[in-house]
Amino acid sequence: MTGTTPASATDASATVAPQAIALLGGLTLFWGLNFPMMKLAVTGVDPWVFRVICLSVGGFGLLAIAKASGGHLRIPRQDLKPAILCSLLNITCWHLCSAFALTLIEAGRAAIIAYTMPVWAAILAVVFLGERFTWRRGFGLALGLTGLAVLLAPEADRVIAEPWGPLLMLGAAVGWGSGTVAMKSVRWTLPVVQLTGYQLLFGGVPVLIGALLFGRPETLATAELPNWIGLVYAATIPMIFCHYAWFKTVSLLPANIAAIGTLAIPVVGVLSSAIALGEPIGVAEIAALGLVIAALAMVLVRPSSG
Repeated sequence: MTGTTPASATDASATVAPQAIALLGGLTLFWGLNFPMMKLAVTGVDPWVFRVICLSVGGFGLLAIAKASGGHLRIPRQDLKPAILCSLLNITCWHLCSAFALTLIEAGRAAIIAYTMPVWAAILAVVFLGERFTWRRGFGLALGLTGLAVLLAPEADRVIAEPWGPLLMLGAAVGWGSGTVAMKSVRWTLPVVQLTGYQLLFGGVPVLIGALLFGRPETLATAELPNWIGLVYAATIPMIFCHYAWFKTVSLLPANIAAIGTLAIPVVGVLSSAIALGEPIGVAEIAALGLVIAALAMVLVRPSSG
C-alpha cells in the first residue's frame, strides 16, 4: 500500500477529505456493481476467456496510467519473486475462483462471501505475521462464520449436493486474504500502481495457460448484448478505476480508515444483483449481510485510542 506522509497527514486532511470521500464513494458503487456485471458476463462468456480479457485490460491499463504519470516500469530485482507469489494469491486464485463460482451461485450471495476477506486476512496475519490475536478478531471471525452459516443453512441440502459454488467463492476470499497478508510481509520498493499492474499481468499467466488449454473462445462469438455489457464493464471500470481509486484513497487517508469503505461494497453487491438480475433478498440474505458487515467492522474499525 502507498503510505501518507505522517508529518503532513493532519494538515492535509482538510484539503484531501472531499477527494477521498468521492473516491471511496465511486469505489463502493463500482466494485459493488461489479458482482451482477460479472454474473452477466460469465453467463455467456467462458470464465477462462473472461478473466484473460479482464486481467490483460487491467494490467496494461494500470501500467499505462503509471507511465503517463511519469512513473518508471522497471521491476526491482528484490520485488520480482514476492510480486509473483502475491499475484498467484491475490490475482490467480481470486479471479479464477470468483469467476467460476459466479457460474454456480447468485451474485448477491457471492458478494457476501467474498467480503469476508478482511476477516480471513486478520486471522492469517496472526499466524504468519505474528500479530496479536485480539478478542475483536476472534469475535469478528465468529460473526463472519455465523453469517456464512445463516446464508447457506436454508439450502443445506443443495449446498451439500452441489457445494462448489460457495466453496469456490470462499476460496477466492481466503486467497485474497492470504495475498493481502503476503503483501504486508514485504517491504516493497516498487510504487503501488505499478506493483498492482504487474500483479494483474503475472497472475494472468496461469489463467492464460488455462484458457489456451481449457477455454472456449468461441463463446465470444455467441455472447449476447448483456454478456458483452458485463464483460466490458468488469474489464475496465473495476479493473482499472477501482484499483487506482483504492490505492489513491489509501495514499490520502490512513489505510485502516480507507478500509472501512469496503463495508458498504457487499451491500451494493446484494442490492444491485436484486435489481439487475432479479435475485431475491430474503431473511437469510439480510441476516448474513448484517453479520458479515458486523464482522468486518470488528476487524477493520479500530477503537479510538484517544
